Amino acid sequence: MIDLYEVAGIKGMFLANKKIDNQVKTFITYNKGRDWRLLQAPDTDLRGDPVHCLLPYCSLHLHLKVSDNPYTSGNIASRDTAPSIIVASGNIGSELSENDISMFVSSDAGNTWRQIFEEEHSVLYLDQGGVLVAMKHTSLPIRHLWLSFDEGRSWSKYSFTSIPLFVDGVLGEPGEETLIMTVFGHFSHRSEWQLVKVDYKSIFDRRCAEEDYRPWQLHSQGEACIMGAKRIYKKRKSEKKCMQGKYAGAMASEPCVCTEADFDCDYGYERHSNGQCLPAFWFNPSSLSKDCSLGQSYLNSTGYRKVVSNNCTDGVREQYTAKPQQCPGKAPRGLRIITSDGKLTAEQGHNVTLMVQLEEGDLQRTLIQVDFGDGIAVSYVNLSSTEDGIKHVYQNVGIFRVTVQVDNSLGSDSAVLYLHVTCPLEHVHLSLPFVTTKNKEVNATAVLWPSQVGTLTYVWWHGNNTEPLITLEGSKSFKFTSEGMNTITVQVSAGSAILQDTKTIAVYEEFQSLRLSFSPNLDDYNPDIPEWRRDISRVIKRALIEATGVSSQHILVAVLPGLPTAAELFVLPYQDATGENKRSSEDLEQISELMIHKLNQNSIHFELKPGIRVLVHAAHLTAAPLVDLTPSHSGSAMLMLLSVVFVGLAVFVIYKFKRKIPGLNVYAQMQNEKEQELISPVSHNENRPNITQAELRSPDQFVDEKLDPQPIGE
Repeated sequence: MIDLYEVAGIKGMFLANKKIDNQVKTFITYNKGRDWRLLQAPDTDLRGDPVHCLLPYCSLHLHLKVSDNPYTSGNIASRDTAPSIIVASGNIGSELSENDISMFVSSDAGNTWRQIFEEEHSVLYLDQGGVLVAMKHTSLPIRHLWLSFDEGRSWSKYSFTSIPLFVDGVLGEPGEETLIMTVFGHFSHRSEWQLVKVDYKSIFDRRCAEEDYRPWQLHSQGEACIMGAKRIYKKRKSEKKCMQGKYAGAMASEPCVCTEADFDCDYGYERHSNGQCLPAFWFNPSSLSKDCSLGQSYLNSTGYRKVVSNNCTDGVREQYTAKPQQCPGKAPRGLRIITSDGKLTAEQGHNVTLMVQLEEGDLQRTLIQVDFGDGIAVSYVNLSSTEDGIKHVYQNVGIFRVTVQVDNSLGSDSAVLYLHVTCPLEHVHLSLPFVTTKNKEVNATAVLWPSQVGTLTYVWWHGNNTEPLITLEGSKSFKFTSEGMNTITVQVSAGSAILQDTKTIAVYEEFQSLRLSFSPNLDDYNPDIPEWRRDISRVIKRALIEATGVSSQHILVAVLPGLPTAAELFVLPYQDATGENKRSSEDLEQISELMIHKLNQNSIHFELKPGIRVLVHAAHLTAAPLVDLTPSHSGSAMLMLLSVVFVGLAVFVIYKFKRKIPGLNVYAQMQNEKEQELISPVSHNENRPNITQAELRSPDQFVDEKLDPQPIGE
């Protein structure tokens, strides 16, 4: 870390404080940092005693902080109109210190220095540096200031106020010829601000003439060529006391012959102990030509570059200047294909920009063939087609193998990119049966919208498990060993998006189910959304409880998605908290028979809205349980099953022989027309086969695969 200060008025001259071996030292350069050296301390101190300070162990060190306040000076000051004068605070020793600070001045652009004060002062430049005004840095009130008319060699004391003033700042009036300064402060901490205007014009009785000046040449320790030129300025003679007026700049300037000192190391090169600029360990000089096209030319660096703003001519300039060189022909090497944003993913239906990069070779005269992996391929014959990248839109999701091959007369190269094309995952629906039996596997399926998203990861949470199950498949089987309500959650990770759905499933040793249908007018008001199905499920359950008097704990109703409107009624073996009073399979059958009886009598209905009455029907003619773990079938169920078989045989015989009995055929036709007039929408569901007691439906028979959550209970 360094503090850097640019000296005003002299191009390429800088002062810097650099930390070396835990010591901060001040260095100076005259060629924009190409060469640095320590500052030579003054030969004598303020009292004229010799100063014993030997380089490099001892030198002058300066504070280089510039004030942000325009009304106060910083630790160092220089002006464009006084190019040779530098005033700064600092110390003499082995390193920069905050103690024993004195004021120093250089009137020959930093070659030699003189001590002017033993304490810090603010210094103001007037009359282009022809007058230096110094005012002590102190928290006490003062009434004197110091003036120098000979670039700080001698100082005179002047009084600027009769009453001591706490000085807050000093400001010189704008203009090159100004000899007016303003001191502002206050007489006490409670008084108002006071402004004191000081005009030094009365000190001078005339303007400077040509004979009052002498030539002064800018140099660095005797070297007159600074930044490739010799510059001669005119300075007022120290013994002349006259007003300078406008600044004329350098009297004369002529370019110098270029030497090695006018050149710095080029990018990628470092100066070694022998003074030569050699390639750094990390830099490959041949890389400069990798972007070069055959038939063109590039600048081949010599390892040197002329310091910026250096005005030297001839000499070694031709030797050290970069030479134009023809671009070599190279075989393609180091081919890469990447996306413009550096990602390995793209979105379906959106532009993806692929960038072709080549470490070595000439893309200008190279055939570029790109296969996007989706059956589409393109070819390019010059770089201009791929400067902005190659754009492509993937219409399908998946992992695509993108290949690119480049060929020229000297060789070829190829590269591969595996691109994951996805589309945003909008919704996840966990498909589960509402009720299942204990110790039987249940399949849980995550249904996605849209169905084709891309590469997905599924995270399954079951019950109170602290560790999830992670799969790449959207289905997972679960087995429940105890009765009660169980929760399953699936989280689907698609790229940076994660969506989840949670469902609750009831688990019992045995239960019964019945499919319900409704009067057709309900379909007119069915929006087929989850919220509506949950509300109607509660209404149906309440109607069943009111009609049958069965406890709500025994009934579960779930309206199924789709049209015509249908629902599933579950009769559950509820037991109280003590574990007693649990219903047996016979009790469940009695409840089921009661439900069917009430349904067949059209006793179960509800009002959807005023004037809209909906009847609830049994879609099946039997109350056969979905699952029953008893060893034998019930008598009533067997009787009902036999009845259905005999009815089916009778229908088959009549249909087989009805053409041979004319009267019967006419009667059948009339009866069929009558049935067409009276048939209800429920009749579409009455042809479904009955479920025997030992049979368990698959989850697909209970839950539609549409993307809406299903209610459990109330």
